[in-house]
Amino acid sequence: MMKTIVILGGGIGGLVTANELRRHLPREHRIVLVEKNTQHAFAPSFLWLMTGDRKPEQITRPVRELVRSGVEIVHAEAHAIDLAKRQIETSAQSLTYDYLIIALGAELAPDTIPGLSEAAHTYYTFEGTMKLRDALTSFTGGMIALVVSSMPYKCPGAPHEGAMLIADFFRKRGLREKVDIEMFTPEPQPMPVAGPALGEMIKQMLQSKQIAFHSLHKLMAVNPQTRELSFDGKAPVKYDLLVAIPPHRAPSLVREAGLANEAGWIPVDRATLVTKHENVYAIGDITAISLPGRWKPEVPMMLPKAGVFAHNHAEVVARRIAAEINGRTSKEEFCGDGYCMLEAGEDLAGFAYGNFFAEPSPQVTLHKMGKAWHLGKVLFEKWWLAPFGLRRELLRQALRWGGKAKGIPVTV
Repeated sequence: MMKTIVILGGGIGGLVTANELRRHLPREHRIVLVEKNTQHAFAPSFLWLMTGDRKPEQITRPVRELVRSGVEIVHAEAHAIDLAKRQIETSAQSLTYDYLIIALGAELAPDTIPGLSEAAHTYYTFEGTMKLRDALTSFTGGMIALVVSSMPYKCPGAPHEGAMLIADFFRKRGLREKVDIEMFTPEPQPMPVAGPALGEMIKQMLQSKQIAFHSLHKLMAVNPQTRELSFDGKAPVKYDLLVAIPPHRAPSLVREAGLANEAGWIPVDRATLVTKHENVYAIGDITAISLPGRWKPEVPMMLPKAGVFAHNHAEVVARRIAAEINGRTSKEEFCGDGYCMLEAGEDLAGFAYGNFFAEPSPQVTLHKMGKAWHLGKVLFEKWWLAPFGLRRELLRQALRWGGKAKGIPVTV
């Protein structure tokens, strides 16, 4: 019988899921991708847009170009999920599903901290990055505060990358000596889930760029008039330009549908990504996946919210659903492996890779800084943004030029 698979969200996870399902399923089965935006903006390139190394048109593509033919796209906003009726209400139409994959990601909620919306710039949205680029271009000196507002947040390496790329931006303009850059975060160290050794390495990278790092600083409020940051139990800090990673939350419709836990995220089986509801899966940033170990007794470790995990989740879920529909049993499971290319400016990057399900705690290592890792990120950007029909040829070229491409989760 014909099955309908509905995917909510056309980010990295949603696009990969749609393409993998279409690759593995006969055409009589309907694959519907619900995405409110007609244009896809590649978030890993926002940092390069911030520094002027990319133009907007270089990192955006129509969603239609990034999916296989035979995937139905509904450009609408999802308003409600009725689990009992297996029905989705959108701003355009109602959809009934046999399988549902929720890939809606995380919303930004700067309004939850007083003064943050009015005072802060951010490179966590396309529009915000464009405004920040202009602000950096006109900035001639003073203190730039880069603040992680709360946890969890997407891409654990991005705050540190942003600080280093901003430092490099002013170095190129000959203004670095006139600009102080300071980082503030509620975390005990950079990327705490990766362990103390990697955290110390990142602190050394920041120090080498003359970036001050302040841990255990929980932001409580911002005063836009006096340009002052208020932290819990810490002295207030004056700034001249504020760059923030805003608080994150799951979209309200998953909470209203009864899918979310107390923290607002969707708990899933860490191997299969299935929720407690039949034929309903969640992938990527919207999920809550516990890890071995704890940051402190009352705070469990959680799988970071990052595109590499959304990509891997998508492949596992798509292949499991396709196998079930095709009458087979799938052994596909998410194994907890992940990586991050950490941009440091001057066309240099580090490469962190590891097993986040390792016992007794995640095992992650950072490879030596080099231009090769930066080039790897550039190649992945070009592959991801290529129209779907050209991806195979681009991948073949990359493999010919660079040998075997390690750590890039692509499907030929």
